[in-house]
Amino acid sequence: MKENFRTDVKSGAEVLHVKDLHVNYYTDDGVIPAADRVSFTMKMGERLGLVGESGSGKSTLALAMLGLIRPPGRVVGGEVLLDGTDLTKLSQEGIRGVRGRELSMIPQGAMNSLNPVMRVRDQLIDTMQDHNLNLSRAELHERALKMLDAVKLDRHVAKAYPHELSGGMKQRVCIAIGIIMHPKVIIADEPTSALDVVIQRQVMETLGQIQRDIGSAIILIGHDMGLMAQFVDRIAVMYAGNLMEIGDVKDIFTNPLHPYTRLLISSLPTLDTKGLFSGIPGIAPSLLELPSGCVFHPRCPDAVDVCVAKIPLLEQYGEGRCAACHLCQPESGKQT
Repeated sequence: MKENFRTDVKSGAEVLHVKDLHVNYYTDDGVIPAADRVSFTMKMGERLGLVGESGSGKSTLALAMLGLIRPPGRVVGGEVLLDGTDLTKLSQEGIRGVRGRELSMIPQGAMNSLNPVMRVRDQLIDTMQDHNLNLSRAELHERALKMLDAVKLDRHVAKAYPHELSGGMKQRVCIAIGIIMHPKVIIADEPTSALDVVIQRQVMETLGQIQRDIGSAIILIGHDMGLMAQFVDRIAVMYAGNLMEIGDVKDIFTNPLHPYTRLLISSLPTLDTKGLFSGIPGIAPSLLELPSGCVFHPRCPDAVDVCVAKIPLLEQYGEGRCAACHLCQPESGKQT
């Protein structure tokens, strides 16, 4: 799998623009703003890491992009522009034609994502048939086998049922299903969360190689800042449904603008702090009862009066670098 399959979009061209995407869940207790006017762009071939604590809105954002938000949830505003087409305006039939072909998802739990009564081969073929490739059964079968080659699985796996595979093998099958249509954007939702560290590395190396081969952009969702540092080009940090900071991975790690980003990075273990673990004090707020002003201010060690009173805007601090923090100075991007 050496060729670049994407010939319809130039490498480096903007392929995805999420603009003011707003997702609410309507419950008996009130309205939950699971994603609050989130905006970012992506170019072909780019890798974006989407990080934050559980409940920060990462998976909700992914589901909204894929048109998979279901009641009581609803996309109440914003756009998801894929090559200029707003996916939020498509019908269910229209978005179904995009999912898998143009925008695909590698799910978090391979154990629960594969059909237990279908052979791996048939699940790969089913994905292709759903998009009417007009290939013969033999051609579909051969393409399925090539996908197994691409994810470094033996072709005999095609005849296996999911329960006959290890966790790492099942995750590779999920990757094969996610990339079999050579989508322009791949969303990988914590693809290594249930795997040991050795298999994690192998799976991420496989995913990275495939992403380079097909020329897609990839959004990696996760908690592991260490993994993000090794894999992605840019990082977007979310907290309580809000985008707090976004920028180049090197800039994020060497000069985090938002206190939340800084605390996430400081929680990583190092050789100098062997045996010592640093967490973020407090807990994330309930989305039903968000604090006034900056949603992070109750846990922020640097909070001042304006943080309590006023919601910070996501402002630009240099090319491709944005943060939502009252303590940043627009001229330098440094904290006051």
